[in-house]
Amino acid sequence: MSIRDVYIVDAVRTPIGKFGGALASVRPDDLAAHVVRALVDRSPALDPARVDDVYFGDANGAGEDNRDVARMAVLLAGLPVTVSGVTVNRLCGSGLEAVIQAARAIALGDASVAIAGGVESMSRAPWVLQKPERAFPAGHQQLHSTTLGWRMTNPRMPAEWTVALGEGAELVADKHGITRERQDSFALASHRKAAEAWAKGLYDDEVVPYPGVELTRDECIRDTTSMEALAKLKPAFRSEGGTVTPGNSSPLNDGAAALLLVDEDGLRETGREPLARIRTSAVTGIEPQLFGLGPVEAVRRALGKAGRSFADLTTFELNEAFAAQSLGCLAEWPELDPEIVNPRGGAVAIGHPLGASGARLAGSVAHQLAAAGSGTGLAALCIGVGQGLALVLER
Repeated sequence: MSIRDVYIVDAVRTPIGKFGGALASVRPDDLAAHVVRALVDRSPALDPARVDDVYFGDANGAGEDNRDVARMAVLLAGLPVTVSGVTVNRLCGSGLEAVIQAARAIALGDASVAIAGGVESMSRAPWVLQKPERAFPAGHQQLHSTTLGWRMTNPRMPAEWTVALGEGAELVADKHGITRERQDSFALASHRKAAEAWAKGLYDDEVVPYPGVELTRDECIRDTTSMEALAKLKPAFRSEGGTVTPGNSSPLNDGAAALLLVDEDGLRETGREPLARIRTSAVTGIEPQLFGLGPVEAVRRALGKAGRSFADLTTFELNEAFAAQSLGCLAEWPELDPEIVNPRGGAVAIGHPLGASGARLAGSVAHQLAAAGSGTGLAALCIGVGQGLALVLER
């Protein structure tokens, strides 16, 4: 059996909304449906019934995104009911995992045309109440927020594994001696690059605003922030000696992203030139508390599979869960030119809607490669509970 080439024909995303912001009134299944519909509409030569499957990442799944949000997106987007949908969960890597699974299905001949993406509404993530161990309890019951992080943790988990995500970033800062000033400087650069990219129209080809919502640009970008402003923010996870603050961390966000993947036959049916070709991927595990360094080995493995090195990369989209985490990864890749990392800004500025971020990164790499005309790009994320995920694209 021959392995088929897999092409990314198009990639779209919503502007990323802040927690409780412009997109907070929009259900996650509607966000997902919006990018699916937009993607189909941008390839009018392709019969929507030709979509073999829709893969969507979603890190929560506890609220309006329950019961297979990918299938709900298909139906709400008005695609034929014959188009199927599957939801995948690899926490922060869910959107990229969806892309990888869709690409794998096409490469093996199980599909010819697929849509892959991700969605998250952290604003609308519900509180959940566990069932009591016995009927009719007399005492109070606890609600758990599903917005982010550990909840209902299994007591068999070692305590060092279940630290808060921000404490995990502090551990990476400790390991690599990353100062507060370096983290703030990294965050400032993220905001400046994102603001500049928007001002230059570099996101015009991929961002599709949600109808009826007044949001045309990523909501968390701070054009006027400064080192002085960032320095005034208090550490959020350690009262003594802490370096991780709200200013050098990714915010809580809402948004969705989707990509159209095809084989050679599907490409001919779209009548379009592909943005990029999917080459290889890799996933690895690491101690849960050091989740921020998860991408280190995943990136090396993905590049090795592709027969490429850091020197071959044209662009690299690394999810900025925390500035400390990103700097920690960069410290372990001394061969990598940091100037090619997140050239249009990263998640500290743009935002990190968990299930959507991986698809956003893959789509951004594809658009950047298309703009360059050729090259090799890479998308990678750290993942809570200790994993890393990476994808290599080429044009």
